Amino acid sequence: MGGGDGHSTSYKGFTMHHPKRWHVVTGKGMCAIMWFWVLYRAKKDGPVVLGWRHPWDGHGDHAHGHGHGHEHKNEEGPAEVKGVFTWTPISVGSRT
Repeated sequence: MGGGDGHSTSYKGFTMHHPKRWHVVTGKGMCAIMWFWVLYRAKKDGPVVLGWRHPWDGHGDHAHGHGHGHEHKNEEGPAEVKGVFTWTPISVGSRT
């Protein structure tokens, strides 16, 4: 059979060859990179994934006073937002 260097473990007829050192080191390195990435994304997106906030609920005010499209309330009430659906209730009992 192929390339046996004597480093293997047998259990109930199944022979498992031990991995080479570079396979072990590369696997641990890739695992570390994966967990760093998962924890980084959890830090950035965790509240959204867990349902604690909506993705559109602001990343803070990025305008910093430069006037880039942020509208504020005026004396008449809140500024209008285009594309927002307003629901008006319909009474079921009265038909006209």
